[in-house]
This record gives sequence, structure tokens and C-alpha cells, in this order.
Amino acid sequence: MSARKPRPKNLTSLKMLGKQLGTARRAAGHTQIALADLVRVDEETIASIEQGRRTLKPDLAALLDEVLETKGMLAAGVANLPDIDQFPMWAELYVEHEREAIALSWYDALVVPGLLQTEPYARALLSGRVPAYDSDELETKVAARVGRREILERRVPPTLSFVVWEPALLMPTGGRETHLDQLRFLRECSELPCLSLQILPLDRHSHAGDAGPFTLLETPDHQHLAYTESQRGSQWVSDADEVSILARKYAMLRTQALTIEDSRRLLDRLLGER
Repeated sequence: MSARKPRPKNLTSLKMLGKQLGTARRAAGHTQIALADLVRVDEETIASIEQGRRTLKPDLAALLDEVLETKGMLAAGVANLPDIDQFPMWAELYVEHEREAIALSWYDALVVPGLLQTEPYARALLSGRVPAYDSDELETKVAARVGRREILERRVPPTLSFVVWEPALLMPTGGRETHLDQLRFLRECSELPCLSLQILPLDRHSHAGDAGPFTLLETPDHQHLAYTESQRGSQWVSDADEVSILARKYAMLRTQALTIEDSRRLLDRLLGER
């Protein structure tokens, strides 16, 4: 998985644009509800944009400029935002969305999904990065990755679905004990009521995930986003058509993977327990 350093200026720019919208709205004497009605969007959409949690689209920016009489300020702000779709996967904005998500669907092919990694496994993966992290940065990265598992312990946890290609479970990352501990943790996670874990078996002749790993995410305001990964880094996908394509791929992957029960039995066999 890519672990490029995040670029906080992107998130800062998004929040700054949101503050500009909020200031203009209040100056015009509108509540969020009133402004949402005028531009025919949901109130939560306006709230999310003002909080920097949602991208302001060019067409909506132009409409808001007209309604708020801001003389193209918002449209210019959108045009000059850093390319949000080039955010690294582990950037602050993604982690914020993940922390608040009500649903996550995650396909991984070569490694265990980040949310299900044990600390030794995560350290072994991150230690193999080229170029290498220095020791302090490595520990910070490991702690951040393991800390993301807190969403599994939320009072109302998100609905989680994972499809993992079998090779990710066969590679002895970190050595035998680290590998076995990771498999045991996956087996424990598979029993969580909020979580579905399915293994895509090696003996399939073809499957819908051959273009690489990706994650689908639903925010509390029902915004649907997706994230993809490659050697060049990670990409935030917010275009509705592109998210739909990945959602359809994930639906197909779930039909091609083993059932939840058969996936547990495969994990038991890999652990030598059956």
C-alpha cells in the first residue's frame, strides 16, 4: 500500500473555501436551510461544504455565487483548489471520512486491509517501504494505522465489508509468528456482528478485482466516495459515475468470493486448526 506523506494544504484549502461560503451566506442573511432551498440541495450538503468535509462542485459554486452575489469568488476558489483527487490514501481528509463513516466496503489483493492489521504486521509492511522511513516516522505511521481500528469499537460501529484475495493471507509478512497472529486476528474479526469478511479464492479463473484494490465509503450525510490504490499512490474518487463503477465491481466480487462461513473455514485451515 502506498504511504506517501499527506499534503495538509489540500485539506486546509477545502476548509478555507468552506469558511468563505459560510461568511458569504451569513452576510446575505441566509440560514443553511434557506440557502439549501434556494440552490435546491440538501441542508447537510451546505453544512458539509462549510465544514470542509465535502468538495464544492463547479456548477454549485457558480450557482452560489449568483445567489449570494459573491461575484465569482466561490467559482474562482474551486478552480484554484489543489487537485483533491490526488490526495494520498492516508491523508488527513481520508482518515477523517473513515473515522466518521457509516459504511465501508474494502477490497484488497496483496495485503491484509489496513483496518484489520495487527501492530507487528503493520510494522513489517511499513518497514519494507522504499525509500525507508526513519525510526521515528515509522513508529508514528504504525501507531496511526493501528489507531484507525478504534472505529471497530465505536458504540455504533460502521457496517464493514471486506473481500480479500487469498494471496494476501498466504504471504508470511513479518515471519511465521507475525503471520499466524495476523490470521488469528482476522478470524476473531470475522465474528464481529458489524463485519463481513470474505476471501476471494485463488482457484477462480477471473474476478472483478483484477485492476487493483479499492475502498467504498458512505459518510453520515450519505455521500458516497471511493478510494483506489496503485504504485503511484492513492486516489480519492468522488465522481458519481466512477464510484458507481467501483460499487458494481464490489458487488460482483462478493458473489465471486467464498461465503462468510467458508471464509472462516479457510482461515481455520490456514491456522491448522481444522
